[in-house]
Amino acid sequence: MRIIAATNRDLKKEIDNGRFREDLFFRLSVFQIELPPLHQRTGDVRLLAEHFINVLSPKMNLRGVTLSDECLKVLNDYSWPGNIRELKNIIERALIVTDGVITCDDLPVGLCMAAPHPADERKFDLATMERNHIAKILNYTHGNKTETARLLKIGLTTLYRKMDEYGIPK
Repeated sequence: MRIIAATNRDLKKEIDNGRFREDLFFRLSVFQIELPPLHQRTGDVRLLAEHFINVLSPKMNLRGVTLSDECLKVLNDYSWPGNIRELKNIIERALIVTDGVITCDDLPVGLCMAAPHPADERKFDLATMERNHIAKILNYTHGNKTETARLLKIGLTTLYRKMDEYGIPK
């Protein structure tokens, strides 16, 4: 039997401070792989982001999703305090809100600090965001309105009213 374990702590320091057993360390450390944090491996950001897109897109009924160059630059420049798990969460969030090409607008607020161009101001309109979100959830549920209403935590009649209001096909 082989045990594979991972940590983000310096186990030798933990042993010195009495927070990790030395005998357990020697049992586990037969073969060690040092993997630097993501912010030191910017070349891996694109590969990992594309991997997460390829794995998560089919689960969300999405096809052909790509990353914009601007978005990739932002992802490469980010410090990644949450490492690969944070990247996965950001990609998953972006897939929920994207229109097919992940841009800075699809990333969490604060990750892209560039000022919007006047032509992009419509994207900040609450009605536009709500319409796009409803359409994406409908796509996610394959058009199942009851499931869409449940996920949105609104009543079915409210969903139908909003679909009429925003011109979303039934």
